[in-house]
Amino acid sequence: MSDSSSQNSQGTLFFSIITGIVLLVVGVFGFLVIRSSNDLQDQIKKSEDRIAELAEKTGDLSEKVEIIGSVARQAEEKAQQAAIGRIRAEASKTISQAETRVAKRKAEELQDEVARVKAERDAEMNRLQVALSRIADTRRTALGLVMNLGSDTINFDFDKANLRAENKELLSRVAGVLLTSSGYKTQVFGHTDDVGTAEYNEKLSLKRAEAVRDYLVEAGLDPSIISVRGFGKSNPLVEGTSKEARAKNRRVEIGIIDTVVHYDNVVD
Repeated sequence: MSDSSSQNSQGTLFFSIITGIVLLVVGVFGFLVIRSSNDLQDQIKKSEDRIAELAEKTGDLSEKVEIIGSVARQAEEKAQQAAIGRIRAEASKTISQAETRVAKRKAEELQDEVARVKAERDAEMNRLQVALSRIADTRRTALGLVMNLGSDTINFDFDKANLRAENKELLSRVAGVLLTSSGYKTQVFGHTDDVGTAEYNEKLSLKRAEAVRDYLVEAGLDPSIISVRGFGKSNPLVEGTSKEARAKNRRVEIGIIDTVVHYDNVVD
């Protein structure tokens, strides 16, 4: 009985020791597990914080990248606009230069044409002057030519405006020369001496100018290019009351005015 009780007591003690050891091991293991769990949670928390920090930084970086991209696009647009502006400016400059060259060339061509026409008209006026000078005294003026038909070429009877036969012959020669040219107008001016009143002489001089005009038209000249005027005794060719002076002042002048070129460099 005693041996059996002793064995039971030893078995109980052994079980208690084993149980204690197991509990100790479990406790230690549990502590380690809990500690590991806490460390793991700490690490997870730190990882989450790090991830959040990285996410925040990534967000900032994305925003910065977007800002940089926007700035880059704006810079590119401005560069394109500047390039387009330079191209337009160069194109405008080129067009302006081309227009200037064209205008200059046209101006030069116009000047050449004016010079050519003036040279032709000058030669024509010279030809007419030579031809008319063979008939009567003819001089160059600022407008063209003036032909003086004085008493040595046309003589009117006293107080008359009728043309004599010899006067008509001379005027036929004048008309023949004028018919070979064009681009002019003709003015016929009548003049008298100082005998008589101004009003009377003005009317007489106009009648004589009209007589010359009518014969030139009869000879073939266009009446639309001929005008007449009577100056009477207001514009004498020479001063004096002598017979010779009065004979010179009784005259008709025929002006040939160039309608193409104005000869402002020719002195009367």
